[in-house]
Amino acid sequence: MASHRSEKINGQIQRELSLIIIHKMKDTRITDSNLSITSVKATTDLKTATVYVSVFGNEAQKKAVIDLLNNAKSFLRSSLGQVIKVHSVPALVFEIDDSVEYGMHIESILKDIEDKKKLKESNEEDSE
Repeated sequence: MASHRSEKINGQIQRELSLIIIHKMKDTRITDSNLSITSVKATTDLKTATVYVSVFGNEAQKKAVIDLLNNAKSFLRSSLGQVIKVHSVPALVFEIDDSVEYGMHIESILKDIEDKKKLKESNEEDSE
């Protein structure tokens, strides 16, 4: 279970990174990518923070955005250091978060099941 301090730092990194990406990054491949930081998980020693990013687009676009973020790590980390109050800013690791797409996939499956159930009930009523 994460401590209150690490949860607070995770939230702070998530908020501030979002603002830095929106306001300070000039690369339109990032700013036009419909990117969202869904969560941040810092290690207990705060040496590394994994940043989960949701990107609307195909796999090539997602990979391109992650590559761009990885190339901008030092800029993002130093910008974070100017706004968050920690002894040492964690190293950033960016990963794609597919949970939104997975949730949409599950919702689609559930809708198909419901549609089939309604169709079956409708067919049973027609045959009576």
